[in-house]
Parts: sequence; structure tokens; C-alpha cells
Amino acid sequence: MRLTVLGKSPSWADRDGACSGYLASVGDRTLLIDCGSGVFGKLRVHGRYDALDAIVISHLHADHVLDLVPFAYALTYGPTRPAVRPRLHLPPGGRAVLRALCGLWGSEALIEDAFELDEYDVDGELAIGPALLRFCRVPHYAPSHAIELREHGVAARLVFSADCGPNDALVELARGCDLLLIEATVAEPDLEHHAHLTAEEAGDIARRAGAARMVVTHFSDVLDADLVAARAEQAFGGPVDLAAEGATFEV
Repeated sequence: MRLTVLGKSPSWADRDGACSGYLASVGDRTLLIDCGSGVFGKLRVHGRYDALDAIVISHLHADHVLDLVPFAYALTYGPTRPAVRPRLHLPPGGRAVLRALCGLWGSEALIEDAFELDEYDVDGELAIGPALLRFCRVPHYAPSHAIELREHGVAARLVFSADCGPNDALVELARGCDLLLIEATVAEPDLEHHAHLTAEEAGDIARRAGAARMVVTHFSDVLDADLVAARAEQAFGGPVDLAAEGATFEV
């Protein structure tokens, strides 16, 4: 299983960057986890957009879904149209949210007509060919879902935190995982909303989960990257990697 970072920015993009988007190759399938602002253009650097098998969305904030719009335009009006539409797996309520978004310019069904759309069962398991995904609810401003990804018959596990504040549910989902891709959006603890993690809080979750490897993501380039890494490493108790666009990780 291979993970490629297409975008690691928070709700505003880094210079020449993109918001949340991660390309996962699992067996013979290629999945996109989240599709935030700027991700569609980054996806095209790594292959044909019309060859993507599926997209899975962790939650419905703009920095995780907005590039579904240009993606839908490409599938609908572009010169190459796939014989089989990519699957788009949304959290509960996702269809209504995207219809409301696209309806602002009179095209409510733009996204659902471009993709094979469904809403996943947060308490169930989602199979996309050999790729198996589980979800868990994590605290955020809006309903947000951490994602476990593995390949059928293979023990290795990748866990993505999505956007979240400190919580025990993520610790349990990530327990013993091979790679934890975890957000560290804020420099100081979010004591009012408990909706995002600091690097120290992310490192603590990874340590408590016993993750073999930790990759910090969803932090802005206005932060000192060396300091982000140092704070995460101190809490984790070992070296960490920082997500960067184009970086790849084998799981």
C-alpha cells in the first residue's frame, strides 16, 4: 500500500499548495481520500483523473471537498470520459450538502451526476476492491470521521485522523497501526472548541496508540516546520515525518 500526499494544507492553502488530499494505491485500486481546494490539479500530476477508482471523504468542510466541483466538470465536459464513473463515498448527509453547494449556481446534481455516489455507514466496513476501510467519529466543528485503510489479507494498516481535537476514539482506531497520518493544525491547544490538535497532542495520540510511524499533516507553511516536528517527536517519543506535497509513504 502506498500513500501519496497531494495536499496537506489546512483550510487555507500553502503557497503553491493544496488543501487536504491523499492518493492511496491498494492492490489494483487507486483511491483519493478527501478532495480539498487545489487537489484536482495535483492529482493530474500523478496520473489520469479518469482512471481513479474511488474517492472517500472524511467530512464535509470546504477544504476537504471543494475540488469535487472541478473534478465533476472534467468528468462531465472533459475530452476523456471514463466508461465507469468513479465511486464517491460520502459521510452521512453528504448528498444533501453537495446538492446545496452546487445549487448556488443552479446545478444541484453536478457532482452526483458525475460520480457513482453513496453515503457510507460510519459503523460498518467499506470494501473497494481489495481495499477495506473502517471509520470512527472524531470531535470537530462538523461530523468528522477518522479512516482506517488496509488491504484484504494484508496485516498492514494506515489510519488517517481527519480533522479532530484530542480524543480517545482515534487512539483505539489507530492502536498498533503501521502509519498514523494525523493533523496538527494549531500551535496552541484549542481549549474552546476542541476541534484541532497541536503537534504535541498529535504526538501523544500516536504514542498512546502505539503507532509504528507517525506523519504530521494539515499544518500551514506559516508555522515553523522544524518546531512542529520537534514538538511532535517529543510527545511521540521517536522520529516523525512531516507531510509534504508529492511525498510518498509505503505501508
